[in-house]
Amino acid sequence: MTKFGIGQPVTRSEDTRLLRGAGRYTDDVRVPGQKVGYVLRSPHAHAAILSMDTADAASMPGIHAIITATDLKQAGIKDIPCVVPLRVRAGTTLHMKHRPVLADGFVRHVGEPVAFIVADSLYEAMDAADAVMVDYDMLDAVADTGAALSHPAQVHGDVPANLAYDWEKGNRAATDDAFAKAARVVRLDLINNRLSANPLEGRACLADHDAGADVTRLTVGSQGVHDMRDMLAGVFGEDPARFHVLTHEVGGGFGMKLFCYPEYVLACFAARKVGAPVAWTSSRAEAFLSDDHGRDNVSVAELALDTDGRILGLRADIIANMGAYLSNYATYIQTDGQTKMLSGVYQIPAIYARVRGVYTHTQPVDAYRGAGRPEAAYLVERLIDKAAREIGQDPASFRRLNMIPPSAMPYRTPMGHIYDSGDFAGTLDAALERADRAGFPARRAKARAEGRLLGLGIATYIEACSGGAPEAAELLVKPDGSVLLLIGTQSNGQGHETAYKQLIAEVLGIAPEAIAMVQGDSQQVKTGGGTGGSRSIPTGGVAVREGAADVITQARPVAAKLLEADEGAIRFEVTGEGGGFAVAGSNRFVPFAEVAAAATPDGDGNVFRGTGKYSPPSNTFPNGTHVVEISVEIDTGVPRIERYTVVDDFGTVLNPLLLEGQVHGGIAQGMGQALLELIRFDTDSGQLLTGSFMDYAMPRADHLPMIDFSLRPVPCTTNPLGLKGAGEAGAIGACPAIINALVDALADHGVTHVDMPATAPVLWRLIHSATAANAA
Repeated sequence: MTKFGIGQPVTRSEDTRLLRGAGRYTDDVRVPGQKVGYVLRSPHAHAAILSMDTADAASMPGIHAIITATDLKQAGIKDIPCVVPLRVRAGTTLHMKHRPVLADGFVRHVGEPVAFIVADSLYEAMDAADAVMVDYDMLDAVADTGAALSHPAQVHGDVPANLAYDWEKGNRAATDDAFAKAARVVRLDLINNRLSANPLEGRACLADHDAGADVTRLTVGSQGVHDMRDMLAGVFGEDPARFHVLTHEVGGGFGMKLFCYPEYVLACFAARKVGAPVAWTSSRAEAFLSDDHGRDNVSVAELALDTDGRILGLRADIIANMGAYLSNYATYIQTDGQTKMLSGVYQIPAIYARVRGVYTHTQPVDAYRGAGRPEAAYLVERLIDKAAREIGQDPASFRRLNMIPPSAMPYRTPMGHIYDSGDFAGTLDAALERADRAGFPARRAKARAEGRLLGLGIATYIEACSGGAPEAAELLVKPDGSVLLLIGTQSNGQGHETAYKQLIAEVLGIAPEAIAMVQGDSQQVKTGGGTGGSRSIPTGGVAVREGAADVITQARPVAAKLLEADEGAIRFEVTGEGGGFAVAGSNRFVPFAEVAAAATPDGDGNVFRGTGKYSPPSNTFPNGTHVVEISVEIDTGVPRIERYTVVDDFGTVLNPLLLEGQVHGGIAQGMGQALLELIRFDTDSGQLLTGSFMDYAMPRADHLPMIDFSLRPVPCTTNPLGLKGAGEAGAIGACPAIINALVDALADHGVTHVDMPATAPVLWRLIHSATAANAA
C-alpha cells in the first residue's frame, strides 16, 4: 500500500467528480417551495436614513416579505460580533463596533444591507427593491486608511478620530535603546493594498426551517460549519442545537468564507418568517460590495543596524483599516496575526510594534490568505532588502549574516513565538543555486540590450500556522472493511479528501477506494475547527491517524479470536497486499477486511468506531525562499516575471503534488497583489471605483512563468507527523520577492521602493521621471 501512503504524489480523488460537473455547490441545491432573497443595499458610503417606505414594494406580485432593521430589533436579533478580544494600550479605549445585520439609522459603507426582500423570483425581488423608498441624508465620508485618524468625518459618532483600537506588542524600552545605539537606521514607508478574495464560487446560502423540530438548516459555502452554527446561534440568542449548518463543495474560500455575513442571518430569519426555504446568491457585483476585503494597512518600518550590518532592533508603526465595522476575527489579523511574525527568519534582539485600527466608510476587512503573515513578511523582507542596499551589502549575504542558525533551535523570538526547526540559510542557498543566480548578470545584460530592465529579488519567509483549536476525527468501519471518515475541517479545493485517504491507507493498509469522507455537516460531525490558518492536515491529519490507530486497538480482540492467539501476541502489519493482523513469531495472518466481517455491528451498522483528537501544543513554522527575476519594458513599463524559483520547508511531506498545487495558487495570488490587484475607493465620496473585473485586475495564466518548486524539508518537532502547514506559504513569499526584484530592476534609475500594485503605468512613470530628472 506504500504507493498510496505518506509522501506519495497521489492525484486528487475529488477531481474525477468535479471535472465532470458532478460537484454539488450551494447554488446547485434546490428544495420544494424555495423562495429567493435579495438585498437592497446602500448607494452611499455615509448617510442618515431619515425614512423608509416599503408599502408599495410589499404589495407587488410575488413578494412574500420585506425585512427591515425594525423587524430584526423586534425579534431580538443582535449584531454580528467580532469574537476576538483585544487588550489595548494603557490609557486608550477599545471601541468595538459590531456589524449590524441591516442598517439602522445610518449607513456606513456603499453596499451595506438596508432591507431584505423575499420573493418568488429574483426579478420580482429586484423590482420590489426598486420600489422601496429610502430617504437618505448624505454625510461626509472617509475611505483613505492613512487619513482616517485626522479626517473630520466620523464613521461612528462616539469613536473619536475613528480609532477602533490602539495596541502594542514587544519591548518598547529595549527597542528604543537598540535604536539609540545604532550605527545606522533604515526607514521604509509601506502600503499593503486592499484586496478582494474573488473565489471562483461566490457566496450563497439556502435557509429552511423545520417547524416540527424547531431547527433552522442553513446550507452555505463556508470554511467550517461549527463556527458558523455557533455564530448564528449567538446572533439569534438561541441554543446552537437549533441550527443545522451544511456545506457541500466550496469553490475557493481564501479566508473570506470563514465569516458570518448578514445575508446568512437574513436568510434564516426570512425562512422562519415566511415559512418557506429562502435562497440568496451573490452576483459578482454584489461580491465586490459585500464580501469582506483583505490587507489594507500603511506602515512606517525601521531597522537598527550596528557597524557590521547586524540587526539590533526593528520598530513598526502600523495603521490598519478595519472598514466600517469589526468583522469576526478582524482584531487579531493586524495585531497578533501580523506582529508576532516580525522577527522573520532573523536574529533581532528587540522588536516593538504599535498598531492602530481605524474605522473608515468601507466594507469590513478581515482574513485573506495568510491573514497577517503576508503583511509581516512584506514589511520585514522589504526592510531587509532596503537595508542591504543602503549599506552596500549583497542582499543574500546580509540575510545570511542575520539569519537564525539551525543550532539555535528551538529559538524564542522577541514577540513570543518558539521556532522548533528550520535551516533558513540552507533553504536560501538552495533557492539561489536552483535560480542560477550566478548566471543573472549575463541575463541582465541581454535584457538591457533588448530594451528591458531585469531585476532579481529574494524573499525568505516564515509563518506561524496550524496552532490553536483542536481537531477531532471519527472513523466508522463497515462490515466489508470500508471506512467512513467524519472530520470537522472543510475543504475549499485543497484536496483534503485525497490527503486524509492517504493517511488512513498508510495506517490501516486499505485501498483509497474503500474510504469515504463526510465533512460540512454540523449534526453528523460532532465538532470541528474548520479550515483556516493552514491547519487542516497538520491538525486534522494527526486526529485522523489517531482515529485509525484506535480502530486497530478495537479490532485487535476480534483478530485474536480469529487467529486463536493471545491478544498480547497480535500485531498489526501493512504489507504490499494490504493491512491485517499477525501472530508474532508465526506466519498466521488475517486481513483487516476479514476481521471487520467477523465483528458485531452496532445499531448504526458500524463494526468499529475509531476516534482521534489532536490539540496542537504550538504552531508549526513553515518557511522558505522565493527568488524572482522580473523584467520591465523601458518604453511601456510593462513588467513580466521571467523566472520564479521557490524552495520550501514544510516538514514531513504528505503529498508533494497537493503541496505544489497549493504553492502555485498562493504565488498566483501574491503576484496578483504585487502587480495587479487593488480595491480603490473615491477618497471624497467613499464610492467603490473597482466594482467589477473591468476595473479590478486579476492574474491570468500568461502572467506567470513555469514555477521551479522544490522541497528542503526539516521535520517539525512539535507535530507528531512532523508536518508543517502549507496552504498560505506561496502568498506570503511572493509579494516581497516580486517587489524586491522590481526595485533591483529600477535601481539604476534611483528607485528605492515601489508600492503595490506595481502596474505598468506606475513603473513607466518611475522610469521616465528618473530619465527626465537625469536629463535636466
